[in-house]
Amino acid sequence: MDLKTLIRDIPDFPTEGILFRDITTLLREPEGLHFAIDEICRRVEGVKFDLVLGPESRGFIFGVPVAYKLNKGFIPVRKAGKLPFNTHSQSYDLEYGKNTLELHIDAVKPGQKVVIVDDLLATGGTLNAMVKLIQKAGGEVAMIVCLIELEGLSGREVLGHIPVETLIQY
Repeated sequence: MDLKTLIRDIPDFPTEGILFRDITTLLREPEGLHFAIDEICRRVEGVKFDLVLGPESRGFIFGVPVAYKLNKGFIPVRKAGKLPFNTHSQSYDLEYGKNTLELHIDAVKPGQKVVIVDDLLATGGTLNAMVKLIQKAGGEVAMIVCLIELEGLSGREVLGHIPVETLIQY
């Protein structure tokens, strides 16, 4: 299935000069959503890991069904101030601003292996922040799987040696 046909381009969102890849059009199509979740699961076959981790909000959309299907726990990563317990925090740069992510201090136990699932690999800033959060908790990133990769922004370079899989490349 060509998932690109299910994604809408929105120019100048959220700021001028940004071409936003809108996945809501993919999410409304049952066949496309089913294919995307199954394909993410296929990409992690053979990888030994304990948990799926995803950032709000679109990482939740893909991460939870992947965790469910693979019988793994799901760990939410949220923006600063949204988690109710003690957290690790990590600030990072976006392609159009700055942000901070947080992870409960007990979400990942030392030695646990984690697969990060998200919708987009762009500059790698958000994913790198999640890697650092997992490392702060004593965990290890086994793999990163994203729906979309914006190859021209070289996000893979920021992530170093961590295996990265993406379903769609622009």
